[in-house]
Amino acid sequence: MERIAVLGSTGSIGTSCLDVIARFPGRFKVCALSANTNIKLLKYQAEKFKPEAVCITGPSQRMHGYKVYDGSDGLCGMIKDVKIDTVLMGIVGSSALLPLLTALERVKKIALANKEALVMAGGIIMDKASKNNVTVVPVDSEHSAIFQCIRKNGGKDLKKILLTGSGGPLLNVDSSRFKRITVKEAVNHPKWKMGKKISVDSATMMNKGLEVIEARWLFNMNINDIEILIHPEAVIHSMVEFRDGAMLAQLGACDMRIPIQYALTYPDRLNSGINSPDFSKIKNLRFYNPDFKKFPCMGLAYEAGKKAGTWPSVLNASNEEAVREFIEGRMRFIDIPKIIEKTLACYRGVKDPDIKDILEADKWARIKTKEIIKCCH
Repeated sequence: MERIAVLGSTGSIGTSCLDVIARFPGRFKVCALSANTNIKLLKYQAEKFKPEAVCITGPSQRMHGYKVYDGSDGLCGMIKDVKIDTVLMGIVGSSALLPLLTALERVKKIALANKEALVMAGGIIMDKASKNNVTVVPVDSEHSAIFQCIRKNGGKDLKKILLTGSGGPLLNVDSSRFKRITVKEAVNHPKWKMGKKISVDSATMMNKGLEVIEARWLFNMNINDIEILIHPEAVIHSMVEFRDGAMLAQLGACDMRIPIQYALTYPDRLNSGINSPDFSKIKNLRFYNPDFKKFPCMGLAYEAGKKAGTWPSVLNASNEEAVREFIEGRMRFIDIPKIIEKTLACYRGVKDPDIKDILEADKWARIKTKEIIKCCH
């Protein structure tokens, strides 16, 4: 039995992961769960899967019959105390960084659904994974696709990554309307059901920019060799080109249970029970170059990714703060990239950072972003 900790178990990735685990009761055992504030769902999950421990990172709550850990320190403590083979990292945002680094000291495999930790500290994370012989299998549909395409040769002879994206909910909305975009419109993704933060990131296309930086670390690629390609049908989840001109693509249904299951069962493939696309009913597969003028967050991400060091950490933290302000109704959608750009313009950067430098950059960016937002209002 493979012992699995599902961190962020009440989010869309976590609930999908538990759906997958429930299909294979003889193969997987849930040994730990963590959630932020959705305690009602966490209790239901705990009753169903009977983990040895749970962690509540939000306000402290009692859960009778379980060993309960509290807060971010408690989450790291749970990872240290419970015997875990595989961690599904479904926590959203930068709060996943320290638990991920802790897990890399303890487990055999990380099924990684969090992109922000890699954006912040990709070099440190991948070096630690290599040193400790931990397999990192990406769960993002695009990065899972790339991982599957290059699995046979581990990326040898890889020339280019084509990172596809549907274009999000605002692909066909004129930019003149961006001043009036509501939270409801921004989170209404045409293909994927996700949490609010990542849905807004898809609307600004920052999500795709963060994925470029994530791919740079996962696959040890020059950031200039990673291209974004808009593909509204979201049938092709990403493509790779090899130096002889051959290209491979991974196709499938828009269902996160497929890449989650592959990450959990890797290197095996098991029946998922999910229907594949009916190609006889698909009339068109369209591809477009991304519009960097309409969606400037992509350009900001490329710029921060090329500078490297602590720049991506500042980009990520500023984006998290700006998106939170927008979701809570205190800022316009159109101002998100403007605030991030102003924050980056104030920053000087550390070229070869350690974790302390990265966390300090994250903290600085949050304070500076809030100051800029306050000045702009």
